[in-house]
Amino acid sequence: MSDLRELLGIRHPILLGPFGGLSSVALTAAVSDAGGLGAYGLYGYDGARIRSTVTALREATSRPFALNIWLPTGDEVVPGAQHTVFAQALEPFYEAVGVEIPSRPERYLPSLEEQLDAIWDAAPAALSVVYGVPAAEVIEEAHRRGILVSGTATTVAEAVALEAGGVDVVIASGAEAAGHRVSFLRAPEESLVGTFALVPQVVDAVSIPVVAAGGVSDRRGVAAAFALGASGVQVGTAFLATRESAANDAHRGAIRSTAADESVLTKAMSGRLARGVRNRAVRAIEAGGMIAAFPVQNWLTGRFRVAAGEQNLGELQSLWLGQAAPLAQWDAADEVFAELLAGL
Repeated sequence: MSDLRELLGIRHPILLGPFGGLSSVALTAAVSDAGGLGAYGLYGYDGARIRSTVTALREATSRPFALNIWLPTGDEVVPGAQHTVFAQALEPFYEAVGVEIPSRPERYLPSLEEQLDAIWDAAPAALSVVYGVPAAEVIEEAHRRGILVSGTATTVAEAVALEAGGVDVVIASGAEAAGHRVSFLRAPEESLVGTFALVPQVVDAVSIPVVAAGGVSDRRGVAAAFALGASGVQVGTAFLATRESAANDAHRGAIRSTAADESVLTKAMSGRLARGVRNRAVRAIEAGGMIAAFPVQNWLTGRFRVAAGEQNLGELQSLWLGQAAPLAQWDAADEVFAELLAGL
């Protein structure tokens, strides 16, 4: 535990889960100011947006924080003729929120190089990655700039690969966790290990600090994670339900009303497996059988999901949440943090 605190320069080994698309400056700063490690998900952010976001973070907190990126896996699809076919399949959702069917963009995602250039300039306390092991030159550059690197594992083999690749911290993400299953050695459907089975096995397999993620929402989850050998916890859903997050009222309501056995794993919204609510959009897309590859599907649904979020239409959003969602009953980030701290 002390190693993790010293490594990250934090007072308490409590990390905020990074939300791709749902991060907020206010929540990141609140967790950092409380003595934990705030985190901000940069999925889809280009260099200019990363720089402006970091400027806002620096203005909001003087404490350490992490920036999170998705590593390319090599199977990402670039804009092509298939765009129009899949866009037309989603036409009813565009009509429902009053937006036009989106035309094909020049790119779906900024390049990793563009994102890293901005991150190097930002020099956060930590760089958090998902979907793989960073290249050796990325880790070397991060360390040269005094940036720690954490990688996310959904299996023991992935944790071992991350340590061998040179990361400083492993996030052991169990199948209970909200959002995308970030497996990279095998298909996510073949890598569904529960947090409290995964954590002690990862602790036994690696020599670097292990952070438990997935299913931790209150003091009991924290105590259990440390009993199993974790050096810290990463919490997403409980913080996502707070007023400081970028979630809207419909999303917060879904977190508080969705039973553990009602969350589902689906590719409907992004083309990659993720845990959330099976709302009207998910059901209709799954039933239609037209789900594009990533990132096409994620980009296309994003055009109506953003509008749905602005209109508080939960049935047309990505309502990501974990299986411990019913335990997330606090309205403010400092209340969540105090509850988690009690578990230490």
